[in-house]
Amino acid sequence: MIRFGSACFGFACFFGWLAAGAPAHAQTKPPTRVSFVGDSITFGSGTTRSRTDAYPAQLARMLGKGYVVSNFGISGTTLLRKGDDPYQNSNGMHDALESKPDVVVIMLGTNDTKPQNWKLKDQFVPDYKNLIGQFRDLPTHPKIFVCLPPPVPGDGNFGINEEGVQEQIPMIRKIAEDEHVELIDNYAALKDHPEMLPDRVHPNTEGAGLLAKSVYRALTGKPFEGEIPAPATRRSN
Repeated sequence: MIRFGSACFGFACFFGWLAAGAPAHAQTKPPTRVSFVGDSITFGSGTTRSRTDAYPAQLARMLGKGYVVSNFGISGTTLLRKGDDPYQNSNGMHDALESKPDVVVIMLGTNDTKPQNWKLKDQFVPDYKNLIGQFRDLPTHPKIFVCLPPPVPGDGNFGINEEGVQEQIPMIRKIAEDEHVELIDNYAALKDHPEMLPDRVHPNTEGAGLLAKSVYRALTGKPFEGEIPAPATRRSN
């Protein structure tokens, strides 16, 4: 049983706290910083406008306030450190490591399926674990997600092929299990939509929206309802 006098004192303290202003840490929560690591699919190639239609950009509008989303996708890059264009040698890797992320989403592997790269497939698993380790060791100790790459319909393009993707899928699943990181099935997101991969590699804007929804569910634990918000329009002076 609460005494009336004690309750009055409690209310007085509460309203006094409001009047004085809550501590800064109670009033504002730092935004969650989400950094995307990937190749041209992450960068947004194939969409109408990569800056606003890439799947990380669409996801940023879905997440709204409270998140800072950074896209460090670099076209043509490989997960393999001895591939023809390793992501780890790119400015994107440097910038992603410097971004102080709370969350890291990695989607690499598509360019690794090219024959000149996939001949090194025995290095895929250790190189992936090395990449994860570099982000895990950051002072922010980010939560890490790894993604299955999208499907490659038909004959593929640019030397990229479905056979290699199919070999990667169990590898990436095992990597996620071994490294205790979260897995996002972006293969399933586009498996039944070859029409959204018009060049047989890169999702169009609508396909990128499906990837954004797939990652949104993984990050928030719930599906995204409704239409993806349109990009903000700039006001002219």
